[in-house]
Amino acid sequence: MSDTGDQVEIRKTPLYDLHVRLGARMVPFAGYAMPVQYPAGILKEHAATRTGAGLFDVSHMGQAFLDGLDGRDVAATLEEILPGDLRGLTPGRQKYSLLMNDAGGIEDDLMVTRVVPELGDNRLYLVVNAGCKETDFPRIAAALEGKARLTRLEDRALLALQGPEAAAVLDRFAPGVAALEFMEAGVFTILGQSCYVSRSGYTGEDGFEISIPNSGAVALAEALLGEPEVEPIGLGARDSLRLEAGLCLYGHDLDPATSPVEAGLMWAIPKRRREEANFPGAARVLSELASGPSRRRVGLKPEGRIPAREGAEIVDADGQVIGLVTSGGFGPSVNGPIAMGYVAPAHVAVGTRVGLLVRGKAIPAEVVALPFVAPRYVRKAKI
Repeated sequence: MSDTGDQVEIRKTPLYDLHVRLGARMVPFAGYAMPVQYPAGILKEHAATRTGAGLFDVSHMGQAFLDGLDGRDVAATLEEILPGDLRGLTPGRQKYSLLMNDAGGIEDDLMVTRVVPELGDNRLYLVVNAGCKETDFPRIAAALEGKARLTRLEDRALLALQGPEAAAVLDRFAPGVAALEFMEAGVFTILGQSCYVSRSGYTGEDGFEISIPNSGAVALAEALLGEPEVEPIGLGARDSLRLEAGLCLYGHDLDPATSPVEAGLMWAIPKRRREEANFPGAARVLSELASGPSRRRVGLKPEGRIPAREGAEIVDADGQVIGLVTSGGFGPSVNGPIAMGYVAPAHVAVGTRVGLLVRGKAIPAEVVALPFVAPRYVRKAKI
C-alpha cells in the first residue's frame, strides 16, 4: 500500500476476481479491496460458518519467515522484542504473541510458528495484521539486524477455512490434515501446491489457515467452494464471528496505548517472561499486575435489540462515564446485540449494571463473561 496525501493505492489479493465473480460487495480495508459480504448476506454467512464451513480470504495479512543467524536460536532472539515463551516452541507448534512498545502498549498482535524441518531449521513463520505489516516487518528486521533475517512472503496467499465441517472438508484435499491439533502446523501438498497449514483461526470455531503460492490460490478456493459444506465469507461475518468469540481486533480493542493487562491477554505472557521482565513494556505490565490497571476489557450485553457500536460511551447508574465500547454489533448466534469495551476496575464484575450511550440515550446493559459463544477448538485430533 502506498499512501500519498489523500490518494491511497488500493491493492488486490490474488482472489479479487473470484470475489467479484461471486457477487461480493467489495470495500477498502487495510489498503486492500476486500469482500465485506456475498449475496447470501452476513447473517447467512455467519450461520454457515457456525454450522458448516466458511472460506475466508485473509491474503492481505503479512506473512514472513524469520531465520536465525550465526547459530543464534531464532526463537530466543525474537524473545528480545516479544513477551511470549517462544523458546518453548517445538517444530510445528504455534503461539499467539504481542508486539509491544516500551510504554507497555500493544503495537500489534501476531502468530508465531516454529516451522517443521521440511521448511528449514532455526526458522519461524510470522503472520501479522494487514494494517500493521508495513511497520511491523521493518521494525522486527531493524531490531534483530545481524541476529536474524526477515523475509517477507509476498508470493503467498492466505485462506482460512473455519467451522465444524472444516476438518472433514480439508482432509479430502490434504489427507492427514485433520490429525493436526489446535495451534499445530505442518506442510501439505494440496492440488499440487506446497501449503503451510495451521489448525487455527479467528472465529472461535475449529478450522485452518492455509498459506499457498499466489498462483494456486484461486484453484484452491474454487475447489473448496465446490464442496457442499463450504460458503464464501466476507469481512462482515468475520467480525460478528470474532466478536462472539471474544477475540480482540487490532486498531479497535487493541492499540499502542492499551496494555496486555488491560486487555486480559496476560495468558500470552507466561510466568518465565514475567520473572525475566526483559521484554518491551515489562515495567508497566509488572506494575499493573501488582497494583491493577486503570481499566479492563469486559463483555457487554445490551438489553433490547439496539446495538452499541465502537465509540459508544459506557456510563454508571449516575450517568458518569466509566468507559468506552471498542467493538459492538449484532451477534447472530446470540440473537441479540453484544459488545466489548473498557471500563474502570470498579465496574468489571460480571452482572454489573451499566448504560451504553446510543444517540444520546443510555441503553441498559450488563457486564458479562467472555466469550459470548464458547470456542470449539480441537485440542485432540478427531480423525
